[in-house]
Amino acid sequence: MAKIRVLVTDDHAIVRDGICALLALTGDIEAVGEAANGREALEMVTKLSPDIVLMDIVMPLMDGLEATRRIRKEFPGTKVIVLTQYEDREYVLPVIEAGASGFISKAAASSELTSAIRSVYHGDSFLSPSIARLLVEDYRQIARVGKSKDISEQLTNREREILKLLAEGHSTREIARMLVISPKTVERHKTNLMAKLDIHNRLDLFKYALRKGIIVV
Repeated sequence: MAKIRVLVTDDHAIVRDGICALLALTGDIEAVGEAANGREALEMVTKLSPDIVLMDIVMPLMDGLEATRRIRKEFPGTKVIVLTQYEDREYVLPVIEAGASGFISKAAASSELTSAIRSVYHGDSFLSPSIARLLVEDYRQIARVGKSKDISEQLTNREREILKLLAEGHSTREIARMLVISPKTVERHKTNLMAKLDIHNRLDLFKYALRKGIIVV
C-alpha cells in the first residue's frame, strides 16, 4: 500500500527532526522532504509533489500564509495542514481562507497529528479542538450580529422615526405633536418597537440608537 507522502515545513530543525521521526513510526505515512521556510516549501512541492505539506506559519523569507495560498493555487493536488504554536484568530482564519485543510496546535498529542494527516489525505478537514472552539465562537458572534440586524430591519418607518425621537430625549407628547399623531399612538409604536428589539427601558434604547448610528452625540 502506498504511503501518505508528507513535506515537513518549519524554520526549526529540531521540530522538523521530531516530526520526521514520529512519522517514521506510523507505517503508512512518510516524510519525503523538509523545508525551512515557505519559499523552500514551494520549491520542494515542485520537485516532490507530496500529498500533504505540514506548514508552520511564522517563518523567514516567506511565511506559511503566503506559502499555503500559493501551493493551493499552483498545486491543487497537494493539501496543507498548518502546524503551529499560534492559535489566535488573526492566524487561524486567514490560513483557512487561504486553503488549508487542517489546523493543528504544536501542543497537540502526536496521535492527533497523524490522525489529521490521514483525515486530510482522505478528503476531510481537521481542526484541533481548541481551534474548533474558536471558530464556533466566531460563528456564534456573527449569528448574534446577524440576528440583531434582522430584528432592527423589522421596524416600520414610523417606529424608526419614534425610536430616533425617543433616543434624542423627546417626550411622548412632544413626539405626538411633531408627528401629528395622538400620544396613545406614540405609546403603541413605542411598545411595539421595544418589544421587537427586546429593549425595556429608555437608557438601553438610547444605547441601541447610538450603537446603530441612529443618533450621534
